[in-house]
Amino acid sequence: MATVTLTSANFREHTDTGIAIIDFWAEWCPPCRTFAPVFERASESHKDIVFGKVDTDAERSLSAEFDVQSIPTIAVIRDGVIVFSQPGALPAQALESLISQVQALDMDEVRSNLGAETR
Repeated sequence: MATVTLTSANFREHTDTGIAIIDFWAEWCPPCRTFAPVFERASESHKDIVFGKVDTDAERSLSAEFDVQSIPTIAVIRDGVIVFSQPGALPAQALESLISQVQALDMDEVRSNLGAETR
């Protein structure tokens, strides 16, 4: 699957199940433009994962929801749970490592830990 443009209207549709990797970016951002081909190549290699791009200028509410302070910011959602969020472009090898780590997560354990934190 190639990258998908995520908006407030379609965000949940693409992120509620499975793994979604989100690139918060803007056209005027040089590091965002440098990271874009890395993100696109990863999307071609992992067709079972949603690779979404959020234009921070056009989607201010989504950027605020994820507390995006600088761009690019990479966020990962698995089965509707945010499991990673970090500003900065990732080199290809680091992005592949992140994907492997997210795929290996025990989501029952993640949800259990989240429940313990909210008590």
